[in-house]
Amino acid sequence: MWDERFAGDDYFYGTDANAFLRSQAALLPPSGTALSLAEGEGRNAVWLAQQGLTVTAVDASAVGLAKAGRLAAARGVSITPVVADLATWTFPAAAFDVVVAIFIQFAPPALRDRLFAGMIAALRPGGLLLLQGYRTEQLRYGTGGPKSAELLYTTDLLRRSFAPLAIERLEAHDDEIVEGQGHNGMSALVDLVARKPA
Repeated sequence: MWDERFAGDDYFYGTDANAFLRSQAALLPPSGTALSLAEGEGRNAVWLAQQGLTVTAVDASAVGLAKAGRLAAARGVSITPVVADLATWTFPAAAFDVVVAIFIQFAPPALRDRLFAGMIAALRPGGLLLLQGYRTEQLRYGTGGPKSAELLYTTDLLRRSFAPLAIERLEAHDDEIVEGQGHNGMSALVDLVARKPA
């Protein structure tokens, strides 16, 4: 499905990094390593590389990651693409200063629990987690994201799932987003900023 979605010349979710991610630029370390999950066509990974980070971009779609590589080259940076199914991929332990998860809402609850645990494990002590997703209220808007409530987030779910981290911001809000043809219009969002204890 993802190879087909990313097969065109255009970028399905656009080429600009997610607005929430960009808004957290001041929290990023000036150098270090970042992991961007379910990266797709590269918009967020490329932006992270432009901030001076060494970026690993993981996605199941080789087609998407090939486009990510082209976007990186066009913007004068490089990323490390990893074609992998996150259902079976082994998260490196304590390997990243930053972990980014933007709209990675393809996973049913059991797999989601595994992914969230992997994200926590992959952070170095003091490392930063940046996550944005759709809340269950997104079903009313229909402007992007999955059509199943079990794939969507609530603040309570994120608070429980990331309890091992120090949560610095957990905010539910409705805002209009414009991200290519994939995410477009008023949306029910939730933002999470958290750190792994040093």
